[in-house]
Amino acid sequence: MTSHLRVYTGLSRREHAGWIMGLTPGQAFICIALAVPVVITLAAGDVVGALVLLAFCGPLAGLVVVPVRGRPAFRWLGHLVLFQVGMAFGWSRNDSAAAGGRAGDPDVPDLPGVLARLRFPDGPPLRDAGRVCLIHDTGEGRWGATARLTHSGVGMLSDAQCARLADRLGNLLLSIGHRDVIDRMSLLVRTVPDDGAEYHAWRTNNETTAAPDLARRATDELDRTIGAVSVRHEVFVTLTGTEEALRKPAAAAGGGIAGRAAALYRVLDGLEDKLTALGATSVHWLSGAALAEAIRTGFNPATAAVLAARHHTTATPGVAWAAAGPTHAPAPTGRAYHHDGFSTVAYSVLMPESGTVFGSLGALLAVKTAGERRSLAIHYETLSQRRAGRAVRGNRFRTGVLRDWKSTKGFNTTAADTREAGGARAQEKAVAAGHGIVRFAVASAVTVPSSWNVEDHAARVENDIAGRFQLLRMELAQDSSFVAAVLPVGIGLPRLRGGGL
Repeated sequence: MTSHLRVYTGLSRREHAGWIMGLTPGQAFICIALAVPVVITLAAGDVVGALVLLAFCGPLAGLVVVPVRGRPAFRWLGHLVLFQVGMAFGWSRNDSAAAGGRAGDPDVPDLPGVLARLRFPDGPPLRDAGRVCLIHDTGEGRWGATARLTHSGVGMLSDAQCARLADRLGNLLLSIGHRDVIDRMSLLVRTVPDDGAEYHAWRTNNETTAAPDLARRATDELDRTIGAVSVRHEVFVTLTGTEEALRKPAAAAGGGIAGRAAALYRVLDGLEDKLTALGATSVHWLSGAALAEAIRTGFNPATAAVLAARHHTTATPGVAWAAAGPTHAPAPTGRAYHHDGFSTVAYSVLMPESGTVFGSLGALLAVKTAGERRSLAIHYETLSQRRAGRAVRGNRFRTGVLRDWKSTKGFNTTAADTREAGGARAQEKAVAAGHGIVRFAVASAVTVPSSWNVEDHAARVENDIAGRFQLLRMELAQDSSFVAAVLPVGIGLPRLRGGGL
């Protein structure tokens, strides 16, 4: 029986793509403004003055136009200045209040960086799941909730099974786009560092002394060959919606936090079956203590085993919000983030022009060394039909204008132009047929103890995915990228300004 892999193309289209020679309208306007004085001076016959102006305006235009690792050089310069200012004033350094003897209310979060804008009120009970912690992003005006999934993964599935899961994921995103309350979903998978001590303790407590000698030898052989490279995973899903979308249904439900929770619960309850269809055997919406634990183990993976053991000895598992953040996080370097004796390197994952297949990102979670942790987060935002229609019309108009302009000027149409124009038309037809448009961003990270050489492990991650995806190291923003790649709070996709893509 033959199987055909379904290849997904068109995923590498950038938002706000350049109109003129790859430049955005803003960049083109700045370049024209810098060129006008040079042209006027040269037209007046002052060649020396024109050369002087060119020596000044040329580098400025280069700063605006020349890209450096995904960002224009001028933006790099601005980010570098802000980074150095933050380092000088200690804005990016964090020491928890509890570690410094300044502990106050245990229910008040003590979180650094972009996490400081989040609030975590508890909503009313959701069926028999107890209270669910709401995530209120005061910076972007969003409300959401996080669930922990139990999932067996897709590594052992056939091509046909992967295709079915891909279809179900598309249906899930499409259903989110047809709902008025939520519009974003974040999937986070992170490995749990394991040195084997927990397994050996379990085996010691559960081993049968009367087992045959052959069975013992076979088990020992499996431990040596498979146990060393086996790894456990945590899977989280976060669903969020805007304050504007929640305002009316929340007011109808009584307003306040309880009203917003009621509006969210109606959507969460309807999406559990779709998450189960994706292969999740259980969906557990996190309480405040459970979400605080997920954040705490994100900053300090070494606490995972201790907290897991507490689940069997205490009636209220989890940690207090005051202890959810890092105990000590020095100012991050430009290429790594250091927290509680661990170091993390975070990347943005860029999609290939040739397309990809379902499950191909799994290589980013392939742990090679015991004690290493890898994380992968995919952030989706489903556009409404109105925004999707406006986006595809703008994209089709842009590609048509560029093609017509090149034809009138005598330039040949490149293969990339033809592919872009064909993709724009196909996308417009799909939206007209009722399909949706999904914005997405993929972030990945590797975490190791600070005593290890984090650059070696970062290089292994880059080697594992080389030739399939491009990893863009988020330099000067490693602390924020850590949040996007490692923590299940729904942060990671920038706000879309304007209606285009």
